[in-house]
Amino acid sequence: MQMPKTEPANFDKAILQEQQTVSRMIRIYCRAKHQPEGELCAECEGLRAYALHRIERCAFQPDKPTCGKCPVHCYRPEMRARIRSVMRYAGPRMLTTDPVAAVRHLIRTFRKPSAKVKQAIQRQNDHA
Repeated sequence: MQMPKTEPANFDKAILQEQQTVSRMIRIYCRAKHQPEGELCAECEGLRAYALHRIERCAFQPDKPTCGKCPVHCYRPEMRARIRSVMRYAGPRMLTTDPVAAVRHLIRTFRKPSAKVKQAIQRQNDHA
């Protein structure tokens, strides 16, 4: 699967890897639930385009946390629910289809947050 040519020249490698991982997860989900062969269905392609855009525009680059650990939820609620369903289904299956990407994603999940992310978490806690 080809990634869109939207990334700037200095695009962070980790962001590109995260986009590729999300694309793989959506493909696994779509093949199992909607379209067993060929391209993604329109619904999953829309979700993929939305997710790639949100990852690319993340305010925490270059030390972006995984979306599940992020203090700022930039996905619209309905899109967030859809991507959660995809990840719940495809995440465990990634271990057999692309174990390197799955392990890389798990490592990023347990990584300590950057100073910028910690500040956002602190501001969020101060307002709660």
